[in-house]
Amino acid sequence: NSRGAASLLKDNISFTDVSAAGLFEGHDLLRRGFTSVKSELLPSHPLELTEKNFQLNQDKTNFATLRNIQGIHAPLKLQMEFRAVKQVQRLPFLHSSNMAMDILRGNDECIGFEDILNDPSQSEVMGEPHMMMEHKLGLL
Repeated sequence: NSRGAASLLKDNISFTDVSAAGLFEGHDLLRRGFTSVKSELLPSHPLELTEKNFQLNQDKTNFATLRNIQGIHAPLKLQMEFRAVKQVQRLPFLHSSNMAMDILRGNDECIGFEDILNDPSQSEVMGEPHMMMEHKLGLL
């Protein structure tokens, strides 16, 4: 790559980035958060993408193993259960541990980093409930 660090940034704006109000619409900090150049850059380390996709890769490996051992019906049944569990959600302003997904994946007996240092009562993500529901329903 001959352009160096400048090539890592986006050079153009796609049509999907342009809203009905135009290019000069104000950035909504409440919904989208602070803008960051870091989000537009490529991963800084070769293992970063692998770490981001760890759970997806783990699921693919488990499905392939399950298919080889029990046949095609077992991973299909498990995938249907995953989809059913993902559809059940709490209100957007309430924290959900998604215990059913942990049980399906076998993570219910494991203690990880997020179990200790991800206390939802200390989270800064909590927002105003009425505004979050109106946004989810498409009223705003």
